[in-house]
Amino acid sequence: MKKILLAVAVTGLMAGCSTPPEAPEQPKLDTTDQKVSYGMGLVLGERMSNDLPELQMDQFLQGIQHGHSDDDKVRRMSREEIQQALMAYQQEMQQEQAKQMEELAQKNKEAGEAFLAENAEREGVKTTESGLQYEVLEAGEGEKPSETDTVEVHYTGELLSGEVFDSSRERGEPVTFALNQVIPGWTEGLQLMSEGARYKLYIPAELAYGPGGNRSIGPNETLVFDVELLDINPGAEE
Repeated sequence: MKKILLAVAVTGLMAGCSTPPEAPEQPKLDTTDQKVSYGMGLVLGERMSNDLPELQMDQFLQGIQHGHSDDDKVRRMSREEIQQALMAYQQEMQQEQAKQMEELAQKNKEAGEAFLAENAEREGVKTTESGLQYEVLEAGEGEKPSETDTVEVHYTGELLSGEVFDSSRERGEPVTFALNQVIPGWTEGLQLMSEGARYKLYIPAELAYGPGGNRSIGPNETLVFDVELLDINPGAEE
């Protein structure tokens, strides 16, 4: 049974990762073992195609065959050599990812600087000493929060592309947080607002998530928030 599983799995891997222009007639999948083997090979082949596009199939299949063999003499690499190769590959991948992140961070930084320079010239947009830009959509009439206050807000956050990456309005529920526990652009921007106000905040990367980004936010992204200050220290006795 093991030989059948191996043979069909190898066939499945080859079929899943590359199909020759004129594929020979494939053997029928008659037994459950054959169907399971082919299915496992097909899924594995798809995953390898996505995750390891540079995988050398000839050597990979040879490794499966030698690993399945009871004869250690046919094996071309020791465990230590395999570990060293995997570590070297991982380091190369990490270096490539770091390079891509640096390039994206520089691209986003330049795009953000260009946007903010142009945005600063628009009527109604004000720029603070830190570089934060804001625009008053609706002026409030209540108190302004301090850095140590807790606030309740509704907001929509967008990238410069216009993509919404987070929105309390879409979730249908405002959020409450301590003003000194959020990104600097929020800490500064909310203190400019009176209770009941609605502002648009244009936050440079250095006042947001910087070169590291955050989840759906890329490195050095300039962010745009439409923020409404609903309450200061909600639930506190007046």
